[in-house]
Amino acid sequence: MRGGFYIRLAATGVSKNKKLYYPYILTCICMVMMYYIISFLCRSEEFKKVPGAATLQSILGFGVMVIAIFSLIFLYYTNSFLIRRRQKEFGLYNILGMGKRNLVKILLWENLLTALSSLVLGLACGVLLSKAVEMGATRILGGMADFGFSVDLSVFLDTIVLFVGIFFLVMMRMLVAILRSRPVEMLRSESVGEKPPKANWILALLGTALLIYAYYAAVTIDDPVTAVAGFFGAVVLVIAATYLLFIAGSVTLCRLLQRKKSYYYKTKHFVSLSSMVYRMKRNGAGLASICILSTMVLVTVSSTSCLFLGSEEGIRQRYPRDIVVNIYPEEGEDVEPLYDEIDRIVEEHDVQMENVMQYTMLSVAALQSGDMLYFDSGEAYRTGKVNVIQDIRQMYIFPLSDYNRLMGEEKTLNDGEALLYTTKMEYEYDTISLENCGTWKVKEKVPDFISVGGDVANVSSGVFLFVKDESVIRQIEQGEAEIYGDNMSSVEKCYAFDLDCGEEEQIRIAEEVGALTGAQSGQETDGPQSGVQSGQERAYPLASVECRESERAAFYGLNGGLFFLGLLLGIVFLFGTVLIMYYKQISEGYEDQARFDILMKVGMTGREVRQSINSQVLTVFFLPLMVSGVHTAFAFPMISKMVVIMGVTDQKFLITVTVGCFLIFSLFYVLTYLVTSREYFKIVSKKR
Repeated sequence: MRGGFYIRLAATGVSKNKKLYYPYILTCICMVMMYYIISFLCRSEEFKKVPGAATLQSILGFGVMVIAIFSLIFLYYTNSFLIRRRQKEFGLYNILGMGKRNLVKILLWENLLTALSSLVLGLACGVLLSKAVEMGATRILGGMADFGFSVDLSVFLDTIVLFVGIFFLVMMRMLVAILRSRPVEMLRSESVGEKPPKANWILALLGTALLIYAYYAAVTIDDPVTAVAGFFGAVVLVIAATYLLFIAGSVTLCRLLQRKKSYYYKTKHFVSLSSMVYRMKRNGAGLASICILSTMVLVTVSSTSCLFLGSEEGIRQRYPRDIVVNIYPEEGEDVEPLYDEIDRIVEEHDVQMENVMQYTMLSVAALQSGDMLYFDSGEAYRTGKVNVIQDIRQMYIFPLSDYNRLMGEEKTLNDGEALLYTTKMEYEYDTISLENCGTWKVKEKVPDFISVGGDVANVSSGVFLFVKDESVIRQIEQGEAEIYGDNMSSVEKCYAFDLDCGEEEQIRIAEEVGALTGAQSGQETDGPQSGVQSGQERAYPLASVECRESERAAFYGLNGGLFFLGLLLGIVFLFGTVLIMYYKQISEGYEDQARFDILMKVGMTGREVRQSINSQVLTVFFLPLMVSGVHTAFAFPMISKMVVIMGVTDQKFLITVTVGCFLIFSLFYVLTYLVTSREYFKIVSKKR
């Protein structure tokens, strides 16, 4: 046989099975396109010039890896639907005289045609849309993009190499499936279903236990560090529990419903329930996959949307004033001359200060065990008293006078008493002890305090301690200095204010203030070491300067990058969800076609058939949506803790965004159901 014969057979096979192949090829095209676009953005030198784009590019690097892995797993998995449906056709070829070597040649050409069309169209769409996506990403970051068009050849070649490798692995799987099959088995592949599985109570109970444990862990986490550390562990537990419950648990549920005569012996339930039990093992795995992918869409899109839409709140929490000057005076060093010089610079620019904020604070890290906070982390860790991840705290110690002035209160304290305020955690004790410094009775746990930028930027929980006066702070400073030595924390004074001028003017003022002590605005600082170089004579105390407008591009670059990546990954997961749903409907439609045709011949009316189909499809189709909604609801406490790290603390806003994402996804899910169910009805009713 000539090569052209196999090409024609391959092309005819794809065309005749277009309901199976076209969605598969479309998904391959979309995967190639998404991979090229994200890789292009990661390497684009023009895009890198946009403020905040460097941060986004580093985030998208993770997205490139995720899409590559997901493409391999997903295309490899969905290809099994194609093989299962084509086995009867290949068995017929084999019976008519074609050897397995001839079938292999047909499969090679089919795979080659699929790969070639996917790569050509996917890369073409990727190149054409890459500029539009780049401009969209630039818009998210608040920048301006040029209209120049370019093609990155290195990205082009990387995409080809990756997907050629994926199609090669898919091809190997197809060949193994054909070579291991017998002609008679292939001919009977559609009529041979699965054995009705037994209700496995042990696996069902194990899945329930895993899910309850994961839910409990998610809702009881009380600090962001634990939430970040435990998130992926909880995800693994939920995935395992979902598969166990959908496979073993759904069989158990079907068995229980069969025993309930009032439910089972009804026309619309009898046929559909019998069909579901018959193929529940594969059915359950497909439903679990749809549920997991739906949950991934909801979690990624809702969490990153919360971050991006709450960016303005986050940046105001992180930088509570337009300009924040953190001063680190040595003991006895006067800071008033620096305040006067800052005021003079502002006046020279002919602008007014607003919302001036001043306070004295000592910031020091500690590890909490009960009501004791240890500065010596090595000793505390060696004795097993603390967990260096979950128990780390950042302490902020203020004099009571600053608290009263900033909060408009008139509270009083006696010796040995303190007020307490915490962020990202709950403090359960009536006393608080600091290693080598003393113990204070917590007179009151205050409900609120001003935003301190360092606390918002810190992943760990914050403990704000308000003591009687500054002398107590100096006492604590000396106590922790005996432990930390040269790495001790120093008392700092904050001078922060808003300005009634534009962004560029604010940045210029911040630069001039930073020049007073050698600090540079717009850079992350690390305490008093970020001032002038050692050995230089300085006229003012060491200081660091933060300007909100200088940091805005980087802040939006991070949040915008996460949002952009969340949308892209959400689209990829959505492709997976839709394709699995579609193939599930198509494959089950062909399996049920003969069954419903027989039922019609023995007297079942068209209305009863439609009711039975609706009962089966609705039960199977909307169960994953409901479970994914429950997964997302229980994941919300953990997600809300993690976004607090980025400064988004408004719970009502987070709930609104999450519910909105679920409603939008549900609408899309229903539309997918309507489209795919129509195909199911067409296949089932074809013989009628």
